[in-house]
Amino acid sequence: PYGFRPLYIGTKDDMTVVASETCALDIMKVKEYREVKPGELIRIDKNGTHSETYAPVPVSQRCIFELIYFARPDSQVFGQSVHLRRKQMGMALAGNDTVEADIVVPVPDSGNSAALGYSEKARVPLDYGLTRNHYAGRSFIMPTSAERELAVRMKLHPVREVIEGKRIILVDDSLVRGTTARILVKLLREAGAREIHLRLCSPEIRWPCFFGIDIPTRSELISNHKSPEEIAEYIGADTVMFLSLESLRNCVEDAEGYCYSCFSGKYCLPVNIM
Repeated sequence: PYGFRPLYIGTKDDMTVVASETCALDIMKVKEYREVKPGELIRIDKNGTHSETYAPVPVSQRCIFELIYFARPDSQVFGQSVHLRRKQMGMALAGNDTVEADIVVPVPDSGNSAALGYSEKARVPLDYGLTRNHYAGRSFIMPTSAERELAVRMKLHPVREVIEGKRIILVDDSLVRGTTARILVKLLREAGAREIHLRLCSPEIRWPCFFGIDIPTRSELISNHKSPEEIAEYIGADTVMFLSLESLRNCVEDAEGYCYSCFSGKYCLPVNIM
């Protein structure tokens, strides 16, 4: 009933399709669809589609991370364009930044839309200084730091001709432990980057999530025990800057209807925080 996750239902001919993002419906050429409401139960049987409200609806607590990271940029979730919201977040980041740079480099793929917004607002050219290998696995589940670094190196590789001698604005969606960011900065230094300024399109993550995201305990969250200046020193960047919570709220419609608990520690339900 809090509507943490998005869900869409559509029809085409005699077929009913349910998906978490509108891009899936677009691929199947489903033209008629709507968002399943918080507290709504959908039942589909041989007699058709039936809807009922199974619970009273409190104030919606839609997960803001769907717009920051989880959803595909070519989707709509919660009635909003993911690409345009991320682009707005990048523009908001640039509007509060005073660092001079030569190029804006996104961390593919989740940083692409935000980097475009940052580039347009700051009037600094965008270039793809990192390429992504889509066949590589996930790096954060590797058991040792050496294996995680190898996994990141296999997944992301710098383009030296773009990076060398440049002052770089590196745009990513968020920072959790800082492990991947540290390896990325090392890769860019090896490619000859003159300066590296990491910009995150979310506020500092200081609290775990209990509503569908596997965020670590508070002790593992780097922003819980380091300032942006200390994070920059730890990962080897020249500076680190996060999008403020107020700026993030200004980037979405109906800001009161989202959950920001991983940033603020204010939960809509009782939780056992570790």
